[in-house]
Amino acid sequence: MRGDFFDIAIEGGTLISMSAGTGIIEDAFIGIAGENIVKVCAKRDLDRAGFQAPETIDASGCIIMPGLVNTHTHLPMVCFRGMADDLPLMEWLTKYIWPAEKRFISKQMVYDGATLAMAEMILSGTTTFCDGYFYENKIAESARNAGMRAVVSQGFADLFMPDKSSADRMMAAAQRFVERWKSHAPLITPAYFCHSPYTCSPETLLRVKQAAREAGLLYLIHLLENKDETDTILQRYGKKPVRHLLDLGVLDEQTIAVHCNWLKTEDIRIFADLGVKVSHNPESSMKLAAGVAPVPEMLKSGITVGLGTDGCASNNDMDMFREMDTAAKVHKVTSLDPTVMNAETVCRMATVGGAKVLNLDRFIGSIEVGKKADIILVDMNQPHLTPLYNSYSQLVYAARGADVKTSIINGRMVMKDRQLLTIDVQAAMKNVRSVAADIMNQKIR
Repeated sequence: MRGDFFDIAIEGGTLISMSAGTGIIEDAFIGIAGENIVKVCAKRDLDRAGFQAPETIDASGCIIMPGLVNTHTHLPMVCFRGMADDLPLMEWLTKYIWPAEKRFISKQMVYDGATLAMAEMILSGTTTFCDGYFYENKIAESARNAGMRAVVSQGFADLFMPDKSSADRMMAAAQRFVERWKSHAPLITPAYFCHSPYTCSPETLLRVKQAAREAGLLYLIHLLENKDETDTILQRYGKKPVRHLLDLGVLDEQTIAVHCNWLKTEDIRIFADLGVKVSHNPESSMKLAAGVAPVPEMLKSGITVGLGTDGCASNNDMDMFREMDTAAKVHKVTSLDPTVMNAETVCRMATVGGAKVLNLDRFIGSIEVGKKADIILVDMNQPHLTPLYNSYSQLVYAARGADVKTSIINGRMVMKDRQLLTIDVQAAMKNVRSVAADIMNQKIR
């Protein structure tokens, strides 16, 4: 008998499936055919005829888990990493980031920055990301070349479209972008992103939401990142931010609200009732002293919450393992309750929870038959990961992105034994250093 045939087989190791029906399997076996997971079991339960696979991965000493899902970032901002640190949010934005973006954003800069960011993400275990920026065609092209799964969101902000004609041009370009990439889902999925209620007029918020609804796309928005946003929107429109968006009619199950550090009880009820999802970015918010989102309360209310790193100008890295560690600890210390945000909860937020935020949980987020093969192997044979009592705790409180050994996305090996297979990382770093040199030279002048 020939036995089963797989394109890639993974055997050995500890499987953390994130699937309610499977849980944790010791000495596991995963069979991949094409893009899909077609077999998940313990090795002892394999058919006696065995299997055949041109690529067999020995996962002994590793944790096998779903690839991490980064629900919010701005990839090209790796070009601004470390450029303006230790500043309050609004000063950081208005005096440094927005002027730099106006001067230096180009299609090539976006492509180069995105490519380096994807190298960093693959190397640290992220297999899916959600980006919001400009020239998203270039980010989608880079994701396609890198083999990453991506939700790519075309950005809108009145700052960059000061009159109706420029707004019309941006919307037309965004619609062309959607037409180009919508057939590539679920590997590359287009979306729309309004920067915030204070940078987008009601007309912009409504127009973009209507376009998103007509195309069946996700609609992302920064919301209540800092405390002053409430007063700004209240003075401008006579309503608090969530009520403002509610009355405009832009909140629904296709809306992802990013940050939400100053969400109140009434806001949480509105989100829960309407199915609004949340991207939690704790490290960025801590660094900018913007606040801490009431995530435990959101989860108790049934709101779907995923984790994100935000952009490298405000984090300054894209390591989702570090983000998990921070997400677990910041809520313990702010609530003075060590039991909140336990390790398994945070692991779920970084995997299947993130997939649900991005409406991709039918395809990814857990390792089970029928889903796409987005899988990472974490090498546990490390001093800082020894001994091992609880796999979830070890992943959240001790593991690092650099412990990820192998990454598979959509059934394609993109990193093996810490070697990137789809990105020339040296070239990517060289290109971004060139962008940084241009920024520094123009500043000097």
